[in-house]
Amino acid sequence: MAEQIELDTLKENALQRARAPELHELSENMVFGEGNPNAQLMIVGEGPGEAEDQSGRPFVGRAGQLLDKILGSVDINRDDIYITNIVKYRPPGNRNPSQKEIEASDWLILEQIKLIGPQLIATLGNVPTQYFLQSKEGITKTHGQWFEWQSGIKLMPLYHPAYLLRNPSRTQGAPKWQMWEDMKKLKAEMDSLGPKTKKISIDTAQQDGLF
Repeated sequence: MAEQIELDTLKENALQRARAPELHELSENMVFGEGNPNAQLMIVGEGPGEAEDQSGRPFVGRAGQLLDKILGSVDINRDDIYITNIVKYRPPGNRNPSQKEIEASDWLILEQIKLIGPQLIATLGNVPTQYFLQSKEGITKTHGQWFEWQSGIKLMPLYHPAYLLRNPSRTQGAPKWQMWEDMKKLKAEMDSLGPKTKKISIDTAQQDGLF
């Protein structure tokens, strides 16, 4: 498949590229992303954790296992979508990536989006949501809403599964309950999509640093 070959080439180029000095505190192992190279839905987190750093795969630790259950609850197959992070290397102590680390990494996520051409993007947590929306609004205010991004791509912020692990209640109004409602909206939008009709064009200037 041409899209997979292009992604493999992009990964190889990223591995061979001189590492930005802003990333010197991060781990040595790249977690590039995985999934359907022609996916309609792309899920974007903030950065790899320990399990991801060790395996080279995104969302395979406890949060990733919960993400798989969340996707399965609305009949979304992980193999049908594409999953990645903005920052491809693990920050020390699983801290949030800094703004400089995001700015040094975002060329790669933008290239992935161009090649995959998703019709929908779901951002997990504050870091990717605030990056894509160029907003300081918190995830508790933006989750479950549809936003228009570039090239007609629709974007929905979602709670990060790690946040749900820390807030396990399923009572009405709790984060897990809200996530269930948001996922039903996301699945309904996926089911309504037609075939892809155009290449993605991204204005990288629109994604200049927020702060």
